[in-house]
Amino acid sequence: MDVEAVDERLNVVEHNVAENVNRIEGLREAFAELGNRMDHRFDAVDRRFESMEQRFDAMDRRFESMEQRFDQRFESMEQRFDRRFESMEQRFDRRFLWLTGTLAATMLAVISVLSATLLGG
Repeated sequence: MDVEAVDERLNVVEHNVAENVNRIEGLREAFAELGNRMDHRFDAVDRRFESMEQRFDAMDRRFESMEQRFDQRFESMEQRFDRRFESMEQRFDRRFLWLTGTLAATMLAVISVLSATLLGG
């Protein structure tokens, strides 16, 4: 074999190796860039989840405040109804006592008239 043929083959091999090295370097750079892009995407997704979590926390706070307002309103309504029912019970008790007293007085008057008529007559 000729030295020139070996040199040519060696040059071709060196050229192919250099091209492969360049390709491998390009792949390394592409993988590094892909890794960086993926990191940025994951960071963006994390930020979106954090913002969604903050929105949900804000909604929770709003619902809790609404729940507290409803609880306060229902408690005040319950207290008003309790006061009204108590006042109605007191009125009914007074009217019942008045009616009972009136009936007892009427009955005593009737008995007095009957006894006076029967005994005095």
